[in-house]
Amino acid sequence: MGEIGLYSLRLGLLLSLIGMGAGIFAGVAHRPDWTRVAERSVLLVFGATSVAMLALFWALATNDFSLSYVAAHSARTMALHYRLGALWGGQAGSLLLWAWMLTAYGGLAVFSNRETNRTLMPWVCVVMLANVAFFLVLVNFESVPFEHVAHDNRLSDGNGLNPLLQHPVMLIHPVMLYTGFTGFALPFAFAFAALVTGELGTTWFRTTRRWTLFAWTFLSIGVMLGGRWAYEVLGWGGYWAWDPVENASLMPWIAGTAYIHSVMIQEKRDMLRTWNIVLIGLTYGLCLFGTFLTRSGIVQSVHAFANSDSFGRIFASYVIVMLLVFIAALVWRLPKLRSPNKLESILSREASFIINNWIFMAILFVVFVGTLFPVFTEAISGVRRILGPPYFNTFAGLLALMLLVLTGVGPLIAWRKASVTSLLRQFRFPASVGIIVTIGMISLFGFEPGYWAIACWGLAGFVLTTITQEYTLAIRARMKRPNESFVTALRTLLSRNQRRYGGYIVHAGFVILMLGISGAAFNEEQLNNVRPGDSATIRDFRIEYLTAKAIPAQHYGGARARLALYKHDEPLAIMTPEKRMYWLEQQPSSIPSIYSSWREDVYVILTNLEADGSATLKIYHNPLVNFGWAGGGIFVLGCLIVLWPHPEREYGQSESNTTSDEAGE
Repeated sequence: MGEIGLYSLRLGLLLSLIGMGAGIFAGVAHRPDWTRVAERSVLLVFGATSVAMLALFWALATNDFSLSYVAAHSARTMALHYRLGALWGGQAGSLLLWAWMLTAYGGLAVFSNRETNRTLMPWVCVVMLANVAFFLVLVNFESVPFEHVAHDNRLSDGNGLNPLLQHPVMLIHPVMLYTGFTGFALPFAFAFAALVTGELGTTWFRTTRRWTLFAWTFLSIGVMLGGRWAYEVLGWGGYWAWDPVENASLMPWIAGTAYIHSVMIQEKRDMLRTWNIVLIGLTYGLCLFGTFLTRSGIVQSVHAFANSDSFGRIFASYVIVMLLVFIAALVWRLPKLRSPNKLESILSREASFIINNWIFMAILFVVFVGTLFPVFTEAISGVRRILGPPYFNTFAGLLALMLLVLTGVGPLIAWRKASVTSLLRQFRFPASVGIIVTIGMISLFGFEPGYWAIACWGLAGFVLTTITQEYTLAIRARMKRPNESFVTALRTLLSRNQRRYGGYIVHAGFVILMLGISGAAFNEEQLNNVRPGDSATIRDFRIEYLTAKAIPAQHYGGARARLALYKHDEPLAIMTPEKRMYWLEQQPSSIPSIYSSWREDVYVILTNLEADGSATLKIYHNPLVNFGWAGGGIFVLGCLIVLWPHPEREYGQSESNTTSDEAGE
């Protein structure tokens, strides 16, 4: 199967180069027949990469240790699902997954546009095939997943997958991220095609709107799953450390979120044409840049791929060339990208979305500088200096509060120009709720939680009230119709006005997620050494150390502590944190034990087990952390409602009919 996979990759590279040539000729000569050749090339490359994927899956499933990739990332002692998940657990396999997903998106684009966008499709195929060709070059010549181990070096077992990656979340987290990263290639390709052909109206982004939302949704899921994995596996009691690899997935999400909001202004008011093309180019560029960061070795992270200097240079060169070509096409078309309409009032939805974009770009700048600061300082002084979480929390935190304000204000302001009277009428009650919540927080806790947590709660009260107010008014209006109950009215709103009311659910999820983050202001941690029968207390909880036993596992050893958890002397649970040593990988790992309720988590790590039987426990009390996971779930639910198939409205409908449908994307 290794040979089948290898030759499939070589065939895929050849077909992608042929398809690129056919697409360029079709676009320049306006030859529809050659456009079909380019489109069929996309489908054939998808077939070739699919065969390669199946071949590598088969090799992992059957323990074919004659392949160096299988020997390096799998072992007989691993469960089948982890052996299959090892496909994206290493460098070569993850690059193959990238290439396959790109061809899958390209194939779907070809199929869905087989009768439409005929002048754009040659260039769409060229861009998609160029991206695929680059990744196929990598897996054919630089990081080959089907490279064989020399016969005299073959072993009966492999090295196994990094123990930190042997977790259920890591079976789907990378796939979700890559689905988001590669998904942004499609709107990027259509934007480039629009620049080349001069068709700079609304066609390119309306065609890819659903694909953009799809990619953004899955990237959001991937980012949240990464936080959950860090919380359960890394054993430091948190879910986000501003790690370079975490930031590599956050940066394109920030740019993509800005684009999703900004493109609505062009759709409604034909403004920001240039800015929207810049944003989609920036988003996909950051997807590639993030992939470069995790594989080049220029940043240090617990879950980065290490590789050769040549790989980093090749990848960086590709990202730079791709962006330079895109920028050149953009500069060429700048005269045709001038928007006919201008901003009419600062009190308008357009203005709120523009400010929203500025804030997103400011957050992106903060994250970018903080992530690459060690690289910059090493290049200048030879010493790597790191900007830690306090830098990110201070600057990004302040900007996040500004986003919360706009989350409540923006969707309720009218297009073009809103009157002060209407704003006061709409925001009087929500603003009152926000003020009351803020005063309540100060009354209960004083200023000890800090300005950020207090402001977050007050703004959350404001935003959630605006959302509730919008739903209440709309449902009441519909219920005045005969035979329309509350449930029917709500279902009708969500089915006929998905982009607005589904968008409100997205906003509500974001607000609740922010509340979960604000709980960090109340976090506590302790380090205790306890003997059997001793107890440690944190807040209202008491943890009694019962005993510790050896772990009877085959491919790792260590100890598992048994702890009795009480709250006000009422027994709650038995907690079992573990300290492991993976024999094959020679890697230690701490497996925390977590007791969760909707209000708080008790998080315990077994850091050490002494010879006298005592145990060293690190104990965290994390209030509101589950608001973060719940908010993420609500966020994704809102995204799925927006994505649910519904009839598209014709462009140019009267604003009164479309505003409610399109305001809350």
